[in-house]
Amino acid sequence: MKTELTDVSPTRKEIKIEIEPSLIRSTYDRISDEYSKAAKVPGFRPGHAPRSVVRTRYKNEIRTEVLREILPEAVNNAIGEHSLAAIGEPNVELDNTEALENLGEAPITVKVGVEVLPEIKLDKYKGLEAKRSVRPIADSDVDKTIENLREGTAALQPVEDRGAELGDTVTINARGKWVDHPEEEPITVDDVEVVLGGPGVQPEFTDNLLGVRPDDQKTFTVEYGEDFSSPGLAGKTVEYEAEVTAVRRKELPEVDDEWVKSLGYDFDVDTLKSRIREDLELRMTTDADRRMRDELIRQLLAANPFEVPETLVEQQTTQRLQTVMREMIGRGFDPRSPNLDWERARAELKGQAEDDVRASILLEQVAETENITVSDEEVEAEIEAIATASQQPKEQVRAALTKNGGERSIAQRLRNRKALDLLIENATITETEWTEPSTDHTDDQKTAE
Repeated sequence: MKTELTDVSPTRKEIKIEIEPSLIRSTYDRISDEYSKAAKVPGFRPGHAPRSVVRTRYKNEIRTEVLREILPEAVNNAIGEHSLAAIGEPNVELDNTEALENLGEAPITVKVGVEVLPEIKLDKYKGLEAKRSVRPIADSDVDKTIENLREGTAALQPVEDRGAELGDTVTINARGKWVDHPEEEPITVDDVEVVLGGPGVQPEFTDNLLGVRPDDQKTFTVEYGEDFSSPGLAGKTVEYEAEVTAVRRKELPEVDDEWVKSLGYDFDVDTLKSRIREDLELRMTTDADRRMRDELIRQLLAANPFEVPETLVEQQTTQRLQTVMREMIGRGFDPRSPNLDWERARAELKGQAEDDVRASILLEQVAETENITVSDEEVEAEIEAIATASQQPKEQVRAALTKNGGERSIAQRLRNRKALDLLIENATITETEWTEPSTDHTDDQKTAE
């Protein structure tokens, strides 16, 4: 077998393989004889049909078997001969299909495309620079958290002395008729709670339910926009008949020691505020560290550019997409909605995935250069941390990780984490005063996320 290696790019190699006729012929003869022994050919006793007849009758099947036997071994031997660490499945393409017409008379040549990790020479990973700024916590931040807790423990009290006002919760039984498509099945929903003027509430509901009392009847029409969150209603017009069953107002609890105890704490209001502040400060410190690490990774990527294997980028893009889907499901959104453009989302996530892969490869290279290792005890501690966070038995977590190769993944993640710690230790970190990001930048960042 002859092979010839071509460097297409740092991550793509092409091997041209020539398989000699003698190997093809011996394989062709053996498989033909196996077919002869089992074939039932009219005019011949079972197992006694001539090889030439069998080859004609089962031409495609025998040819497929021959290729299935010789190609994988030839490809694997060629990859091993050139010491290539292939990523994913190699791409195999026949180069001379005419040789298949008369197997064994001429060599078969194939082209094999192989993806590999690029050879990386670290240019700069020490002496990077980053700024670190921690957002200070103001009294208003603590007050906002307190208000969120109050909202979460608010009680809805019946309103009997007036009609419904903005902010009230009106409960209705609704019957809806499709104005544009009267033949469709009517909408029937009971005990729907509508917060008048609340986020996500169609203005028509608020306008028509202001001033209502229990047992009131209201008829009104709602025109849903083309971008409405529910695909079944988007772009449609519905006439509703609403029966009011209850009107309630939100009653916020007083911020006192009794309310704090109702939250399950055994301390007073001042202690609650103090602990909220500590928690917010810890969160801001964590955010500052994350931004600082992200900046160092960006500088590492900029200082060490290289081509990334497409297979790894596609895998990481798929993982990011699956994470987005899980988050959507957790928030109550249906990822199957026809309004969602997953192709566009995948294209936007691909750039982030490429940076993920590049950063992981570089951190692996840093770990290799600095002889960073991970002990069994460290992997064990990480498994225990995962078990505690997921509230699962430790052995159950270990069994799942072992089945899916997760222990190797944990070791690699810990190694990369140590490499990143080394970057931080050898970087110049400047503590700066916090400045609020511009609104435009924040919006752009949210859109990208």
